[in-house]
Amino acid sequence: MQTVLDYLQAQQGRFVRELCDYVRFPSVSAQPQHQPDMVACAEWLAARARAAGLETEVAATPGPPIVLARTPRRPGKRPHFLVYGHYDVQPPEPLELWTSPPFEPRLADGALYARGSADNKGQHLAHLNAVEAWLKTGSELPCDLTFLIEGEEEVGCVHLAPFLRARAKELRCDAIVISDTGIPSKKHPALTYALRGIAALEVKVHGPSRDLHSGLFGGSVDNPAMVLCQLLARLRDARGRITIPGWYDKVRKLTAYERKEMARLPYKEAAYRKFIGVPQLFGEKGFTPMEQRSARPTVEINGLTSGYQGEGSKTIIPAWASAKLTFRLVPDQNPALALRLAQKHLRKLCPPTVRLELIPGHGGEPYLVSPDSADAQAALRALRAAFGHEPVLLREGGSIPIVNDFKAILGANTLLLGLSLPDDNPHSPNEKFDLDCFAKGMRMSALLWPELVAARSIKE
Repeated sequence: MQTVLDYLQAQQGRFVRELCDYVRFPSVSAQPQHQPDMVACAEWLAARARAAGLETEVAATPGPPIVLARTPRRPGKRPHFLVYGHYDVQPPEPLELWTSPPFEPRLADGALYARGSADNKGQHLAHLNAVEAWLKTGSELPCDLTFLIEGEEEVGCVHLAPFLRARAKELRCDAIVISDTGIPSKKHPALTYALRGIAALEVKVHGPSRDLHSGLFGGSVDNPAMVLCQLLARLRDARGRITIPGWYDKVRKLTAYERKEMARLPYKEAAYRKFIGVPQLFGEKGFTPMEQRSARPTVEINGLTSGYQGEGSKTIIPAWASAKLTFRLVPDQNPALALRLAQKHLRKLCPPTVRLELIPGHGGEPYLVSPDSADAQAALRALRAAFGHEPVLLREGGSIPIVNDFKAILGANTLLLGLSLPDDNPHSPNEKFDLDCFAKGMRMSALLWPELVAARSIKE
């Protein structure tokens, strides 16, 4: 094992130069003019994987190609793990806010500044470099590995699920590793073991057939905007608890172990409040802000529209009012059931003076890997050894729908082992990737595979 780690340290300079080459590709999947750059980037990655000793394939899809790279297969039945990443990046605009051009890598203050450096090229390249260290030193990996690096993550992974279904037999694996999340600090390496799900709903309230003069008709006609506000206000009480009947029936409670681990996360309320710019925090009573934003269900109004909104005043009763809502869900809530409960509640509350229209939107399942599982504990050991600090457990408040596709199609759980720091600016100008995290991520990956194999043998 030490030979592998020594190789990583000796090649660190080359690995940084290759990451610089990688981020020079403007592989922006959202912008059609960059389609040739997407293909060129995929070809570069495949060549890089071949040079590391892997067997590669650039697989065509109706969108950008998917790069598959496999370690040489050994005879006999061995554990098989899949590493997922994406080579597409967010659009760099607004360009005027960048200190240096987004696709001209700049090394400064121990970091690499470029679009895609943290999200996600640097993170999955760390895994590829670790595997190269195993192969080039003649050390025998205790498992088979497949890299699946796609080019549509930033636009919704449109063609990934069909690809997984078509290639499910060869891609079936024991677990999936994704480094596309973050860590609180270099002293707090993290395993993200849970993600919230989501359910979207548009609510429309229809009143009179047209906007009415509020002086001539006001008092005899219900106002759709007022009705909508009253409906929305009754979705949550003053204690931050959702009032929809049956809403909490399926909510899995946090264990004492989880709450203890979350209490270890670095957090200062004053700094957090200043960062988000509010005079005071608000959340469900009985839970800490860290628990509220990652482990409890929420209802949010994302948009609210009705009536006249131009300069000056216009004395009308609007003909309609609408709101866009999203519900964040936690294990074991189901998006379809959540939407049914919400719609039933709103219909019951709505007065007969208006017509209610409910339009269900997209949904995504919450995700959970037990932090007590053998795989999770193996990942924590690899993090501890690589970073030299006790790792923490994270629940993310957002959603990553692809992990549920992996579970449904390949039958495998995902370990989310992010390497990005809070100030790395993914999706923002001046994106960067800390080079110490890059180095420690390679060490973590090199150590991870024997730990996962050992954990599975103990479990069996």
